[in-house]
Amino acid sequence: MGETATDTEHHQMMIGFTDPMKIDPRRDRFPCCIVWTPLPLISWFIPFIGHLGICREDGVILDFAGPNFVCVDHFAFGAVSRYIQINKEKESSRSSDSCMFNGEEEEEDSNEKEPTWDDALRKGTQEYQHYSYNIFTCNCHSFVANNMNRLAIKSGGWNVVNLAALLFLKGRWVSKAAMVKSLLPPVIVYTLGILLGGWAFIASCSILAVLLVGWFVMGTYCFKKLIQL
Repeated sequence: MGETATDTEHHQMMIGFTDPMKIDPRRDRFPCCIVWTPLPLISWFIPFIGHLGICREDGVILDFAGPNFVCVDHFAFGAVSRYIQINKEKESSRSSDSCMFNGEEEEEDSNEKEPTWDDALRKGTQEYQHYSYNIFTCNCHSFVANNMNRLAIKSGGWNVVNLAALLFLKGRWVSKAAMVKSLLPPVIVYTLGILLGGWAFIASCSILAVLLVGWFVMGTYCFKKLIQL
């Protein structure tokens, strides 16, 4: 039994050294991931709405949580429920003369190392620490999209709409418990709403969802400076 425990511990240590991209939900470590958690009340009525963050290479979560405030290693609305891990070597590879910081002017010495994933996130964090938070125009999705564009993930072009769609369609659940925790409140709310309000409740929630989605679609694609990135 002692030999087995030692072997297991050695194996875990080796994984830590050889797999720096390993997801560890117990420690809230999601290296190079976009992470999502439901928002109280709002997600109960519109389940695809939630709070986003983006993670450093060591798995620490960064999220824009309030005016001039980016949370570090403290996801604002609870534990991560869904995530997408980005293959930084594959997705953000580029020629040596390309710029990781969205076309910002840089004068680099030949000896200066190429900007890293964490360099881009540090730049984005510094920028958003001077932004006012507004759920309709400058929110957590804006922060993550800004950093995705800095990193040139899939050549950039990220905004609050396609980022939300990506998480909704391709996000992986952390665990079955996380899925239940996220989906149970909407199920309860909709069950009670249908029993008490019938189709009027469904119609009200549908109108609210259409108005909210319509706002971000219009602000992203029709009035491009309305939603800040």
